[in-house]
Amino acid sequence: MNEIWSNVILTFVQMGTERDNSICFSFGVIADIQYADVEDGYNFMKTRKRYYRNSITLLSEAVEEWNKDCMPPSFILQLGDIIDGLNAQHKASKKALKNVMQEFKKSKADIHHIWGNHEFYNFSRHCLMSSALNSQHLGNSMTPASSNRVNSNVGEDKQETFYCYDFCPFPSFRFVVIDCYDLSTLGREDCSKKYQESLKIIRKINKNEDLNNPEGLGAAKQRFVQFNGGLSQDQLEWLDEVLSYSDENQEKVIVVGRFCVPYYSRNIFNENIPSY
Repeated sequence: MNEIWSNVILTFVQMGTERDNSICFSFGVIADIQYADVEDGYNFMKTRKRYYRNSITLLSEAVEEWNKDCMPPSFILQLGDIIDGLNAQHKASKKALKNVMQEFKKSKADIHHIWGNHEFYNFSRHCLMSSALNSQHLGNSMTPASSNRVNSNVGEDKQETFYCYDFCPFPSFRFVVIDCYDLSTLGREDCSKKYQESLKIIRKINKNEDLNNPEGLGAAKQRFVQFNGGLSQDQLEWLDEVLSYSDENQEKVIVVGRFCVPYYSRNIFNENIPSY
C-alpha cells in the first residue's frame, strides 16, 4: 500500500529474502504530518495547500490501517516534521505534539522518530532529547560502535550531542537512524561549536542577508541554507563503524534520515563542504 494524502505520506513496506522470496517482516512509513491547530494554508513556496488540522485525521487512519493489517508492521518509521513550525508562533508546540502522540499511542507497533527542520522550529535539541520524539531506547544493536556510543554518552557535551542509533528487526537486517541536523544552526545554542561551525559553512557560500534564501546560488550550492544541515565528523565516524560491522556480517542495511529535498537543498552539507 502506498498512498499520498495531502502532505502526509503513508507507506507499507514488506521485506523479504532473495533466496525464497519469503516475507521476513514489514514496516510502516509516514512523513510530513505537520499538524497544527490552525486554518489551512500554503507551503513555503506557496505552491501546495496545507491542511494542518486534517493531518491528524490522516494519521489516525494510517494507524488504524497498520493495526488491522493481516501482517501488522513490526515497527513504524516516522520520518520527521511531525508538527508544523507554525505551532511555535502560536506557542502551541507542546500541545500540538501531545495531540499527535496520542494518535501514535494507539499503534500496536513501536514508532521510530526521525528529526527534521520543523522539529527544531518548535523545540531545542535539549528538549527533543528528553521528549517523546527520542526513540533511542528502541535501539537494540550490539555493534561495537553502538556500545561505545552508549558508554560515551555519560560524559558527552550535551550541547554537541547528536541523535542516532541502529536496530535489527530481523536477523541480517539493520536500520540506522541518523541525525541530518547534527551539523546545523537549528536547535543548537549559538555558543555551541557545531552552531558556529555550521554558520561558517553556510556563510562561506551563501552571501544573502537572509541565510534561508538561496537566491544567486548555483543548483549545486542551494543546499547551503539555514534550514538545512549535515552530519558532524563524530557522527560520520560512528556511521562508518556501524556500516563496516554490517558489511563484515553481510547484513542488509537501510539508513534513515531527513533533510530538505522538495525546494532548494538537494543534499546535506557534507558533499564537498568548503574549507573556511
